[in-house]
Amino acid sequence: MKQALSPGSFQLPWGKHSETPFLREGVSDTPAPDCTPGASSAQGGAFQFSFQPEGWGASLADKLVRKCDVLNRGFSGYNTRWAKIILPRLIRKGNALDSPVAVTIFFGANDSALKEENPKQHIPLDEYVANLRSMVQYLRSVDVPEGRIVLITPPPLCEAAWEKECLVQGCKLNRLNVVVGEYASACLQVAQDCGTDVLDLWTLMQKDGQDFAPYLSDGLHLSPQGNAFLFSHLWPLIEKKVSSLPLLLPYWRDVAEARPELSLLGDGDH
Repeated sequence: MKQALSPGSFQLPWGKHSETPFLREGVSDTPAPDCTPGASSAQGGAFQFSFQPEGWGASLADKLVRKCDVLNRGFSGYNTRWAKIILPRLIRKGNALDSPVAVTIFFGANDSALKEENPKQHIPLDEYVANLRSMVQYLRSVDVPEGRIVLITPPPLCEAAWEKECLVQGCKLNRLNVVVGEYASACLQVAQDCGTDVLDLWTLMQKDGQDFAPYLSDGLHLSPQGNAFLFSHLWPLIEKKVSSLPLLLPYWRDVAEARPELSLLGDGDH
């Protein structure tokens, strides 16, 4: 079966074809440029829109052509409280061929919104931690072990750029980078405690004091450069989980000319 990989928000494997594994891009939130509930940052939105041109989900899918289907289950504006509720609708226990080879969970940009400015999306830090743990535990219960899960922290916030977006919408700055950092640190701790892989976008994008503004299109959402950055750091984590997947169906030159069905109706790797 061609398996599926899941990114953002959640990117998860789906599909029944017996030769196609899938990778779930996972669940993710995406903060929107306004001050109303609806996130669309490098998480939910980062997931939901990750298949757009130059998106990191599209890059994953391209890397895994004929090996693994990448499924996008990102929901713009969502937080971990809502994601925890919908996860059982997205991934259910099935047979071994239905199990994703990898799942990414990408939340924090919406959860970390300031309560006084954006109470609908804001999730207290302790609940954010509990929700992430709950999602990992649920995945384990449906036969997706921690070794197949990758948590992704929220990216840093460029406050100056995001404040301009907020002002256009007639509201105040509703996020602070230092607060986002607290949620990123909590995500790292959950990954350590649960034994999953983790991609620390918040730290990597600010490494050595570099200017991270080019990674964000509006201070919050990933730009094309930010998508490329995320993919370049995520791929090594995903590659080790999918490296053993065979190519789906033989190379065209290897198809038996006289009796192609011998090549095409087999197990897909010869």
